[in-house]
Amino acid sequence: MDKTGRTKEEIFNILKDRIVTLKYEPGKILNEIELSEEFGVSRTPIRTVFQQLEAIKLVDIVPRYGVQVATLDFLNIKSLFEVTKVLDPLATRLAVSKLTDNDRERLKEIVSTLETYDTTKDYQEAILLDEEFHKIVTKSCANPWLIDILSDLHCQTERLWHYCDIYFSDMEIFTRTFRKILEAFEKRDEEMAEKYAREHIEDFVEKIKSALL
Repeated sequence: MDKTGRTKEEIFNILKDRIVTLKYEPGKILNEIELSEEFGVSRTPIRTVFQQLEAIKLVDIVPRYGVQVATLDFLNIKSLFEVTKVLDPLATRLAVSKLTDNDRERLKEIVSTLETYDTTKDYQEAILLDEEFHKIVTKSCANPWLIDILSDLHCQTERLWHYCDIYFSDMEIFTRTFRKILEAFEKRDEEMAEKYAREHIEDFVEKIKSALL
């Protein structure tokens, strides 16, 4: 860490958040010098952070051109969902027997809150709750490899939620399958949990197609 500046971890989290929430729009060029001045560090940690962001496909480092926020295109998104459609349901299945009572109660609270939301006013808050729901389930799968992979993938899906906000007219895309997943957790039914986790992704994919095609 620079004596007066941010740590690399702090810079990484700040830039990741800006990209995911579209404060930095797809295609934006990131200026190494400006960022080093903003965070009070040398250019070396900024370059390290750029490499970390490239590793999770949030930026593209183009030689002799610079660092660009990754664009959103249907082929990359298709590849993303081919993976999440397998791994998210797997994590949900594994979580069935491992969720704590506190986790289950928090998941119920999340869904109940989502059911009170209005997409025109509460969409950004809904995205945060959706992400918290997934984090609780993913953590509870207790598989460190799966947790790390899904953490990176969820950055991409959360970014898509922000990008496609105008295409969501109600909270049903959040709540319908979440209620079914909660029911599966209560019944300790692994197959049911896996099925509705997959349906949650499929519902989202259909909305993404509407937005990008």
